[in-house]
Amino acid sequence: MENSVKIVREISEKEEGQVVFDVWKNVLAEIERNLTPSSYLTWFGGATLLSIKDGVVTVGVPNFMKRSHIESRYNHLVQRALKNNGVEFDKVVYELIDNSPKVRKGGIEVTEKTERPERVKKVKTSDMARFTIATGLKREYTIDNFVVGSNNDLAVSVAKAVIENPGKKYNPFFLYGGSGLGKTHLVMAIGNELLRRNPNMRILYVPINHFYTEFVNAVRNGRMDGFRKKYQKLDLLIIDDFQFIVGKEKSQEEFFNIFNDMYQANKQIIVTSDRLPSQIKTVDERLASRLTWMGAYDLQMPSLEDRCAILKAKAEYSGVEIEDEAIEYLAENVKTNIRALEKEFHQILALAELKGRTPLELINDGYVNNTRSTRSEISPRTVVERVAKYYQLSVKELKGKSRVSHIKTARQVAMFLLTEELSLSTTKIATEVGVKDHTTVMHGIKKIKNDLKLDFALREQISEIRESLNA
Repeated sequence: MENSVKIVREISEKEEGQVVFDVWKNVLAEIERNLTPSSYLTWFGGATLLSIKDGVVTVGVPNFMKRSHIESRYNHLVQRALKNNGVEFDKVVYELIDNSPKVRKGGIEVTEKTERPERVKKVKTSDMARFTIATGLKREYTIDNFVVGSNNDLAVSVAKAVIENPGKKYNPFFLYGGSGLGKTHLVMAIGNELLRRNPNMRILYVPINHFYTEFVNAVRNGRMDGFRKKYQKLDLLIIDDFQFIVGKEKSQEEFFNIFNDMYQANKQIIVTSDRLPSQIKTVDERLASRLTWMGAYDLQMPSLEDRCAILKAKAEYSGVEIEDEAIEYLAENVKTNIRALEKEFHQILALAELKGRTPLELINDGYVNNTRSTRSEISPRTVVERVAKYYQLSVKELKGKSRVSHIKTARQVAMFLLTEELSLSTTKIATEVGVKDHTTVMHGIKKIKNDLKLDFALREQISEIRESLNA
């Protein structure tokens, strides 16, 4: 008899519970062996096997983003693990589930299915205002509606670790990235989730400019004791847009003291910025060092696939219908940041409602040509020129044969951007950057992709070049 139990195409309702539970436990264990811990927790956390019936395996996932990601990237792993555990099937489908209500089925508790994500409960305006004033948080920013992709999965994994153990492993949590990539959403989501778990937790979100204004007023009015006591009482402090602390030496000093007091008391500190502390002029070296004690985690520009997933999740969460072709059009033509992408999404929906047309009909009829980014007009030569200029090289130097380190890096960055931004073939890229064959290009692209995982300075460089291409 084979090691794995042979499961017939249809399992009866009575047998289903315990058998499904055992099979899915083994399937998840096999999938976990093939993924990094962060990827496994991010994408398969909360996934459950709902049924095996009529040759169809139905897997439940807790949100749209996970469903989209598993279907596109990990379906082959799920199918292989099912087969290795003796499950015969024709196809695997993924359904959204609600993790909160539980029902009894087949002797075990399983999650009750739902067609759409649960709507956020309506809160009175007065209650919402009091909540925002007290904490600075906006309730609509949650972990569930933050779309996870290849551009932010590491930062999200750290955010979840902070939620599980605030003040412990990742303290401080320093998050950085360009404007409109979701920094504020993610850090507010941490605060909201912690407050949901513990309503008595003392949390404050404050942009650094507000901190500065409050500090100046406290000094002017002789109320520094009250100012300091306010921060001493906190369990979690979230400072946003830290880059604007430039030139505010006294505010830096006061924040440094607050930071030390909270850290010594194991109170969680979260700081966001558009760049690393070391890249912010006039920031005290001691403060810059302390902020990145536990590392610095960035949000990258989302890939085409990630942008599509963001729009699909937003449509699903909002309960609106938009064609896949329309989503792909927006994702292809809006590549600046997530904020700009969401703006175009809302504009096309509003226009569709106004004219009584579907978004795709409007696109096909030319009503939304203004959504097209100037990115579509960028040529390979422009990419090479911008990269050369950024690294203070001439195009001739970048395309030459020199293997000096900084020139070689610039050449490889150009290769990477030509494939990422313009989807050029490796043969075409070889011609554009002046190398002999496509294998050199493949090696260069692979090296940059690998370096990006840990080289934060390189991430910043590529982000700045991308911004110049979109300017």
